[in-house]
Amino acid sequence: MNKSAITLAAAFWAASNALAMAQGIPGQHFMENWDLNEDGTVTLAEITERRDNVFISFDADDNGSLSAEEYELFDEARASHQNDGAQGQGGGKGHGKGAGEMMDMVVNDTNADGVVSRDEFMAQAPLMLAALDKNSDGTVTAADFKKR
Repeated sequence: MNKSAITLAAAFWAASNALAMAQGIPGQHFMENWDLNEDGTVTLAEITERRDNVFISFDADDNGSLSAEEYELFDEARASHQNDGAQGQGGGKGHGKGAGEMMDMVVNDTNADGVVSRDEFMAQAPLMLAALDKNSDGTVTAADFKKR
């Protein structure tokens, strides 16, 4: 996998971090990266599309699953991106999982077979939306990142 693919996928992950801050504005980084049509609202369809892009970026052998080794590269890219300024911590109400946790291997490997299939990874999109959607309106907007 080339460095640009890792960087791109890391940017996608970092955006999922519910409290990521860019230039001091909560949620700005997430909205810039996940609001594909730039309408100020992130829908389940947009989260699904972005998660698919992340999956494709890290499925180095194109076999439709992420091995532990591929997931390790994914985790390293996420950590590197966080250290470069997209820091924050997960949060939200989605089934007790923070939004950032929705990218963890243990969460995504739902059948615990040691690999994450594309179906497993994509099935987590609604839970990621729930983790980010603080006002339970079915979308994510900048308002979901404001402290209450």
